[in-house]
Amino acid sequence: MAKKYNICLDIGGTKVLGAIFNEKEEIIYRLKKKTKEGGDDSANVEKVIISVVEEMISESGIKTKDVNAIAAGAPGVIDSGAGIVLFSPNLPWRDYDIRTPIEKKFGVPFFIGNDVNVGVLGEYTHGAARGYHNVVGFFVGTGMGGGLILNDQLFTGNGFKAAEYGHLILDPEGPLCNCGQRGCLEAFSSKKGMTAYITEQMNRGRKSLMEGKIENGVFKSKILKKALAEKDDVASEAVDRACHYLAVATGNMINTFSPDVVVYGGGVIEAVGDIFLKKILKEVDRYCMPSIRTTVELKIADLGDDSILYGALSMIEEAQK
Repeated sequence: MAKKYNICLDIGGTKVLGAIFNEKEEIIYRLKKKTKEGGDDSANVEKVIISVVEEMISESGIKTKDVNAIAAGAPGVIDSGAGIVLFSPNLPWRDYDIRTPIEKKFGVPFFIGNDVNVGVLGEYTHGAARGYHNVVGFFVGTGMGGGLILNDQLFTGNGFKAAEYGHLILDPEGPLCNCGQRGCLEAFSSKKGMTAYITEQMNRGRKSLMEGKIENGVFKSKILKKALAEKDDVASEAVDRACHYLAVATGNMINTFSPDVVVYGGGVIEAVGDIFLKKILKEVDRYCMPSIRTTVELKIADLGDDSILYGALSMIEEAQK
């Protein structure tokens, strides 16, 4: 008899979001826990992940023997084949084998991939990109992530390192990015990039509703939404700048891959995606060939916080075909 349930995780720098899917691909239980609860070393992050899975099994009333597999998306460069996190910017993992302890603990297969790759896969299988064959995904959050589906396959490149187009260099003399380069898309269009611009303007003496709203180097997306609704000049300029560079990057990706669809997701898009899409659509035609542009749709992601969870489910289903 087939096992009934799959457990899927979205592992972030500050939280682990978990969900249990039944055999009809419906979420029957959810749980969120802070990653930092147990401290900052790799073993403690692993403990939080294990505790999320244990608590979900216990509280949902299912039995461990009925779990088919566990899968996760996490930030960083991840060897999906070996289940090793090679590097993660927001988690204390370097060349860290996360698969072995999870499989040992629960006795089921464990799969893991880069969070944005997994999120784009989720949109491809269950969301805004369903039914398309070639998909470019931009996920706008604290940083800027990319994911790529080519000819119905998730493209991860040599060493699972592809689709880092948050680090497309759009201005070699532009602002410094956390990656060490200058003028990356992330340095302009992510929450970090927009925060840097807003902070710079306020340091010049300009007034903004964003004043006092920046915590741990970034603002909350809902604060940006409120500032835009109240026509805050500094916030509006930061968004205009972010959307300009997203339009340039989108045009480059359209010319390079001729995708069927470009999908925008992530926390910023969830909060103010309609504003971003409108501004990107206004500019993007300037930056790509008309003959290629005519066959591409631009869309907002459908699944919100659940895109990575559904992508993790798709990883399990693909691996067990």
